[in-house]
Amino acid sequence: MKSLIQKYNVPGPRYTSYPTVPYWDSTTFSKEKWLQSFKRSFKESNSKEGISIYIHLPFCESLCTFCACHKHITKRHEVEKPYIEMVLKEWNLYVNLVEEKPIIKEIHLGGGTPTFFTEENLNYLINNILNVAELHSDFEFSFEGHPNNTTKKQLETLYSLGFTRVSFGVQDYNEKVQKAIHRVQSFENVKRVTNWARTIGYTSVSHDLIFGLPFQTIESITNTIHKTKELYPDRISFYSYAHVPWVKGVGQRGFNEEDLPKDEEKRALYELGKELLSNLGYIEIGMDHFSLSSDSLYTATVEKTLHRNFMGYTANKTQLMVGLGMSAISDSWYGFAQNVKTVKEYEALVNKGEIPVFRGHVLTTEDLRIRQHILNIMCQLRTSWSDEECKDLEESLQLLEEAESDGLLTVSKTDLKLHKDALPFVRNICMAFDVRMQRNKPQAKLFSMTI
Repeated sequence: MKSLIQKYNVPGPRYTSYPTVPYWDSTTFSKEKWLQSFKRSFKESNSKEGISIYIHLPFCESLCTFCACHKHITKRHEVEKPYIEMVLKEWNLYVNLVEEKPIIKEIHLGGGTPTFFTEENLNYLINNILNVAELHSDFEFSFEGHPNNTTKKQLETLYSLGFTRVSFGVQDYNEKVQKAIHRVQSFENVKRVTNWARTIGYTSVSHDLIFGLPFQTIESITNTIHKTKELYPDRISFYSYAHVPWVKGVGQRGFNEEDLPKDEEKRALYELGKELLSNLGYIEIGMDHFSLSSDSLYTATVEKTLHRNFMGYTANKTQLMVGLGMSAISDSWYGFAQNVKTVKEYEALVNKGEIPVFRGHVLTTEDLRIRQHILNIMCQLRTSWSDEECKDLEESLQLLEEAESDGLLTVSKTDLKLHKDALPFVRNICMAFDVRMQRNKPQAKLFSMTI
């Protein structure tokens, strides 16, 4: 395994979309084309499966140096209500484009720090989103919470609005690691908010852990998993730290490169964490995710309904996902569109009555075919094709011959299936199908390391 890690540890995308953002084609994209794809997707899917909404709440009181999200650092909470008003204006711009009421299957609040916002403002936001929509019979609402500032009242308010899933960012319990990433929070804080959520009635509590952070060791990962055992969250996201300071700038320069575990040392942290989680009864789901068998993410895996989008893995697939807020990305299946990346630009465009998209991509027929294969590999660890399509995949399958020789997968005439040992290398296998990247290999750093 060590030799394979050395061999396959190369820069690569995380494939929350295909094509990946650096390979979006701006020359064929326009806001008008995006809105056409939005209306097409809405018409095809709204009455059948409903739509998803991702709401980006960007404000944080302090900067975490591990974070690669688009955020706005401030301690001024008077920014909350004006921002929410802009999000609601944007939502209504979309609603006014369609004739039917949107049927909402999923809402996710991400950030930033959604729990930066008061319970009154969160209540106002969600109620006004729902006022012009209907709820799907199988809806699921979720949000990301910061253990240091999530209040019981926030949890109660969101639960009363239909939220049943919450994810708390833990990262690591080691004090030296926490100081390096500027995210100091005690186990007691995580325990308190986790217990509150369960007492209130949340059916799925998730903890986000990260391996590969500065100063992490075998001992600190062991301690983090040991403490996690005491709380037994329903899901665990166990992410590889994506060190991309050339993209995110000063936010990821809060420590020295030599402080980061690398290569075999980093992978050993993951293998240990995976083993400890497995011993606790957690089942590995796709990449980076673990769940108990009682959680809907595991059920979706068994029933082969697991889906992956810009929010990561989800048990609630929808063809259309509308992203609201600065930097949010929307997905119509036929196209992607990203909002402008600053609060100031976002508010200026929305106040003009414009949907605040600044870039995107319209998928070609080839893109749609490749996207489905990558989605299949990410979610089901296998994909298949027709006899007619086999010729189109010839180049990709040739790139996978070495991975097959290494025992990572099996390819038949119309089928590819990953082996159990291939889970650390899923991104590498997807890269063989990524014809846009293969045809235009990056000359500069774009992606974090795959392992």
